[in-house]
Amino acid sequence: MRGPLVHIGDVAERTGLSHRTIRYYEEMGLVEPTDRTEGGFRLYDDAAVERLLLIKPMKPLGFSIEQIRDLLGAFDTLADPASGDRDRAAAHTLVHQTHAIAEGRIAELKASTARAEAFTRRLGQVWHAPAPPAPATPHRTKETR
Repeated sequence: MRGPLVHIGDVAERTGLSHRTIRYYEEMGLVEPTDRTEGGFRLYDDAAVERLLLIKPMKPLGFSIEQIRDLLGAFDTLADPASGDRDRAAAHTLVHQTHAIAEGRIAELKASTARAEAFTRRLGQVWHAPAPPAPATPHRTKETR
């Protein structure tokens, strides 16, 4: 355990995640409270906050809960000095594969962003261009009624 234990509200503030999201990640087995108060309130240490900060960017990149869980397991394996060589090699491979997937998804997002920016530029050109004159409407006279 590193650092003081903090309540879920402090963790939410530090990570930018909602209370509900933090509890969901707990339900999914991705993070665990370090302790609980006598009243049952969750308490987290710095390691739990760091874990949540690792999880946070994975969801927008499209990683599933299972993929996130696997990656966290790989990090745990690599951090454990008692891990065997095979386990460490497998964990390292998974981290490398996840890195490649993330890089690919970032490239897709950049391409999508470029298309969106081109679209907004086009809209801006139309928006800032002088409006075409309205079609002339015939004046009503007694004869045209």
